[in-house]
Amino acid sequence: MEKSKVLIVGGTGYIGKRLVKASLAQGHQTFVLHRPEIGVDIEKVQLLLSFKEQGARLVSGSFNDHQSLVNAVKLVDVVICAISGVHIRSHQILLQLKLVDAIKEAGNVKRFLPSEFGTDPARMGHALEPGRVTFDDKMVVRKAIEEAGIPFTYISANCFAGYFLGGLCQPGFIMPPRDSVVLFGDGNVKAIYVEEYDIAMYTIKSIDDPRTLNKTVYIRPPENILSQREVVQIWEKLIGKELQKSSISAEQLLSSMEGQPYEQQVGIGHYYHVCFEGCLTNFEIGEEGVEACELYPEIKYTTVEDYMKRYV
Repeated sequence: MEKSKVLIVGGTGYIGKRLVKASLAQGHQTFVLHRPEIGVDIEKVQLLLSFKEQGARLVSGSFNDHQSLVNAVKLVDVVICAISGVHIRSHQILLQLKLVDAIKEAGNVKRFLPSEFGTDPARMGHALEPGRVTFDDKMVVRKAIEEAGIPFTYISANCFAGYFLGGLCQPGFIMPPRDSVVLFGDGNVKAIYVEEYDIAMYTIKSIDDPRTLNKTVYIRPPENILSQREVVQIWEKLIGKELQKSSISAEQLLSSMEGQPYEQQVGIGHYYHVCFEGCLTNFEIGEEGVEACELYPEIKYTTVEDYMKRYV
C-alpha cells in the first residue's frame, strides 16, 4: 500500500521533531509547516533546515492566514498537529480550530491527528481547576473535528519519559536524585511511561491503519506500567544505593498549589490525577480505543530500566 503524505504542524517542538524523524524513517513523504511567526528563532530555523536535508519538504503557512493553511493541507493525505499544550512551554491547543477549518475546506485529508499525546481528555471531565483547561480545550478541538466530519485518530501516550522518569516522578525535577525522594502517598499507584521517540513511532504507524480510524490509540508498553515506588526501585538498582524516602499526601500536594504561578498549578493538578487517582490505568480500553503495543508488536519500545540507564 502506498504510504500517505504527511503534514506535521509544530514540527520543531518537543514531540513534533520526533514525529518528523519517525515519519521520514517509516518512508512517508513528509511536509513540515514553516510558520513565519517563529521570526528570528534561529534554533528552530536550523532545525527546519536539518529536516529539509533529511528529505522533508518545508511548507510555509500561518495560523493567521487561512488560505496558506488550506494550501498546505491540500498537499497531503494526513495532518498531524503537535503544537504545545504544556503550560510551562506554551498552551496553544485552541489554535487548532483554525487548522480544522482549513482541513474542512480543503476536503482531501483522510486522517487528522490533533495535538494530544498525554492523558485521554475524554476521561478527565472531573479534572481539577486550573489544570482542567488542558483537557477542556482538547475536547473543544475534538468536538470541532467530529462535527466537521473529519476522519481522526487521537493519541493517548500517557507520561513522557523525559518529564516523569528523569525526576523519579517528582514535579519540577528532570534529573534523578541520588540521596532522597518524595513519594506520592505510598507510591504504589500505577502510571505509564513512554519514551518520546517511541510515541512518535507508534503515532506514525497508526496513520495508515484502518484499525485506528476514528479511534483513540492508547500507548501502554506492558513493562512500563509501573508505580512511582517501582520506578524508584529501578533507579536504586542501577546506582546500587537505597534512597531516603518521605511522602506527601494528596491534601499536601493540592495545598502546595496556593501562591504558585498559574503554569505550576496546572502541572501540580495533573500530577495529582496521575499519581494519586491513577487516571492513566484505572480504566479498561473500550470499543472506542485500541492499544498500540498490541497493534504493532514489531516496535521494540524502550523500557523504563533502559531509559534510566542514561542517567547513571
